[in-house]
Amino acid sequence: MKSPNTLLANTGTTIFTVMSALATENGAINLGQGFPDTEGPGDVVRAAADALLDNRNQYPPLTGVLELRAAVAAANQRFYGIELNPATEVCVTSGATEAITACLMALLNPGDEVVLIEPLYDTYLPVVRLLGAIPKLVRLEPPKWELPRDELAAAFGPKTKAILLNSPMNPTGKVFTAAELAFIADLVQRHDTYAVCDEVYEHLTFDGWKHIPLMTLPGMRERCLRISSAGKTFSLTGWKIGYVSGPASLVPIVAKAHQNLTFTTAPNLQRAVAVGLGKDDAYFAALSSELAARRDRLSAGLAELGFGVLSSQGSYFVTADFSPLGFGLDDVAFCRMITEKAKVTAIPVSAFYEGDAPRHYARFAFCKKFEVLDEALNRLGDFLRQERLTQPARSA
Repeated sequence: MKSPNTLLANTGTTIFTVMSALATENGAINLGQGFPDTEGPGDVVRAAADALLDNRNQYPPLTGVLELRAAVAAANQRFYGIELNPATEVCVTSGATEAITACLMALLNPGDEVVLIEPLYDTYLPVVRLLGAIPKLVRLEPPKWELPRDELAAAFGPKTKAILLNSPMNPTGKVFTAAELAFIADLVQRHDTYAVCDEVYEHLTFDGWKHIPLMTLPGMRERCLRISSAGKTFSLTGWKIGYVSGPASLVPIVAKAHQNLTFTTAPNLQRAVAVGLGKDDAYFAALSSELAARRDRLSAGLAELGFGVLSSQGSYFVTADFSPLGFGLDDVAFCRMITEKAKVTAIPVSAFYEGDAPRHYARFAFCKKFEVLDEALNRLGDFLRQERLTQPARSA
């Protein structure tokens, strides 16, 4: 028999699925996959339930129900001063992962080059390659994750079609600064390219850090496709409602890609998300402050146990250096060990790189209840104490 698609056949199962399955198998607390363990706002969930009973359950419009497209446009104006026409400049997708794929489909031809910044979400590279495009990787280095400007500039060239930018960034928790964004915007304009902006954690920033959409910078309005997610904004990750905002020259092409991927998305969930986007400022402020408190609880606990904990300015995640613990393992082996023995799951950060990568960092999700975070820390503490008792030479 002839072989199936080589790229997909050789692509492994996502690390999030692998580690979540291992967590379930071992009865571990899952601090690997980034999903909250509480439901989203009650009024938003109720709006979805009510919408199931209003006899509007057939195919909604391809680009999304008008209520949600209007709400996305209003949110762009409210939070960032971006004016959008909901009829031509917003497209609703079945989650942000589909939105990323649809945006790349809308822009790329075979042979085009795409600048990607490592560490990166594991969907990016396979999609770029499935489209026949060529990834040009630029690496951020821990612990500060500063943008290497010379390397980034060198990655742009005559064949560059786009940069895919994730801010706030998974897994690093980095929020790109105004100066870094200005540097990126200058490169995009000088090389006459586009930017696909994965901004799903836009409302999850801490310590006074504010998300700045690349689209708001001078000259970038017509060059950016901005992606966000109701799953992250309303702690309803299973709903898989994403949305793309951008210029009328590009969004209809994104919609054509969406048409050939999922065509449309559950109408009751769309109408409920529209309710959520209209919530008052207090909701969005509380979302940020509550997550910051969880970040602080987990970060302090990991540091007390001996991890080297890196700063997290946004997202659901904190990165920790486990090398001070002295196990001498790489990150995959370490994350498997703590899942099986400590009953706590994290994600190896090397999964967010291609090829050679740092091998002594683990990503922990803090979007959990305080009691869950505390129990995870207790389990890790018990495990580490037991290891020190049984292997005193190693910890000396």
